[in-house]
Amino acid sequence: MAATGTGGRLRKVVDGATNLGVKEPGRFFALCLDTFRAIFRWPFQWKEFLQQAWFIAGNTILPTALVSIPFGAVIALEVGSLIRQLGAQSYTGSVAVLAIVREAAPIATALLIAGAGGSAICADLGARKIREEIDAMQVLGIDPLHRLVVPRVFAAAFVAVLLNGLVSVVGIAGGYVFNVMLQGGTPGAYIASFTAIAQIADLWVGEIKAVLFGIAAALVASYKGLTAKGGPKGVGDAVNQTVVIAALLLFVINFVITAIYFQLVPPKGM
Repeated sequence: MAATGTGGRLRKVVDGATNLGVKEPGRFFALCLDTFRAIFRWPFQWKEFLQQAWFIAGNTILPTALVSIPFGAVIALEVGSLIRQLGAQSYTGSVAVLAIVREAAPIATALLIAGAGGSAICADLGARKIREEIDAMQVLGIDPLHRLVVPRVFAAAFVAVLLNGLVSVVGIAGGYVFNVMLQGGTPGAYIASFTAIAQIADLWVGEIKAVLFGIAAALVASYKGLTAKGGPKGVGDAVNQTVVIAALLLFVINFVITAIYFQLVPPKGM
C-alpha cells in the first residue's frame, strides 16, 4: 500500500513536470500560430482594437512617465561619473542617449506592458472564460482568437511603440536635467554629442524590441486568460503567472535581439 501510494505520488509529480515543461509550451506556441493565421482573416475588429489600445494606454502612460524619469536620471548619473573619470565628458550625452534609447526604454516599456497591460488582458479574458463566454462564442461559430486576441495583440504592440518613444524622450530629458544641474555638465555639449556614438539604427532596434515585447506580452496574457480555470482564484493565479512569464520572456527576447543587432550593425566610431 505504501509503495503504491509513493508510486502514485511520483507519477503525479512526473505528469505535472511533463505538463509544465512540454505540454504548456506546446499549447502556447499552438495559440501563437493560430493567432498569426487569424490576423489575415477579415474583417479586422477595429472597434475592439481601439478600445483595447485606449485601455492599455490609460493604464500604462502615467506609470511609464514616472518610471522613465529615474531611469534617465540614474543612467545620466552613472554614465557621467564614469566618463568624468575617463576624461571624456563630451560624450556624456551620446552614451546616455545610447543606453536609454537602445536598452532602458524598451525594457521599461516591456515591464510596464507585461505588468499593467498584460495583467489587464489576462484578467479580462480569464473572467470571460470562467463565465463561459468563450465557450458560447465558439458554439455560435465565432473564433475567440480572431475576435478577442488579435485586436489585443495589435493594441499592445501599438501602445508599446508609443510608450517606448515616451520613455526615450522623458528619460533623455531627465538625464539632461540631472547631468546639467547635479554634475555641472554643459548643456550644449550634452546635446551636441547625441550623434557621436549613437546612430539611427539604435532607435530602430529599440522600436523593434518594443513591438516584439508588446506582441509577446499580449500573447502570454491571452493564453493564460483563455486557459484559466478554477473560478476567480484561478483567474488571479493566471494573472500572477502572466506577469512573471511575460517578464522572463521579454528579457530573453531582449538578449536575442541585442545579440543579433551587434552582429548585423557595426558600432559607430567616435
